[in-house]
Amino acid sequence: MSPSAHLPDDVAPPGLGLLFSEGRALLELGWFFQSLPALRRAPRGDGHPVMVLPGFTASDVSTSLLRGYLRTQGYKVRGWGLGRNLGFTPHLEAKMLRRLQSFHWAEDEKVSLVGWSLGGIFARELARSHPQMVRQVISLGSPFAASPRATNVWRVYERVTGQPIEEIDSDLLRRMRTPPPVPSTAIYSTGDGIASWRACMELPGERTDNVRVSGSHCGLGVNPMALWVVADRLAQPEGEWRKFDLEGIRGLVFPTPRSSR
Repeated sequence: MSPSAHLPDDVAPPGLGLLFSEGRALLELGWFFQSLPALRRAPRGDGHPVMVLPGFTASDVSTSLLRGYLRTQGYKVRGWGLGRNLGFTPHLEAKMLRRLQSFHWAEDEKVSLVGWSLGGIFARELARSHPQMVRQVISLGSPFAASPRATNVWRVYERVTGQPIEEIDSDLLRRMRTPPPVPSTAIYSTGDGIASWRACMELPGERTDNVRVSGSHCGLGVNPMALWVVADRLAQPEGEWRKFDLEGIRGLVFPTPRSSR
């Protein structure tokens, strides 16, 4: 299946009901603190470096709990260190690359990239351009697989960046749908009120996976189900990536994935 056939360009954004229910993120925050004892029993890996990229208009503050949790799991974790994520520019791309390079060189290991929303899109593109430095990509509610109009924030994006959606290069949008040349896991929720879940799913492949969790978009960075998946993905030995195992107790906890069609 070609990337252009994966999803139509007219994927609708989530309805107003889901958008107005994004306040559920506060409940997920409480759920996070209640679930910490269980989350600490998630699989542990080899402690390799992990860089976490925030979503649109957010900064490293938004990912502080996620990064703190990953540190308790033994990983060497950095934020992106670039202030608020106000959309793509070539200058920002150069800064992200320098940040990735310095981490990679300092640790002498490949870096796993975890990106929330727009941060996940950036993570995928960094991995696409520089796979020699990236171990894997994990995206959280990142709408890379459809037009920006598949989100409820595209008008805000236009106002903040000054770039009309119509001027975004169509070749870039098509390329974004293609998986990066490293293992990639897309975590998504059909309850996402910001980005259509259909826009947040990877193409099927040997090194791609889609894992559905229950929750909001704004709560994905503290959602215990999502954090368990992140921990599980990071715990895999380098070179032995596998799809997320939904068997047994995980099958009771995690929702049945929906088809991307």
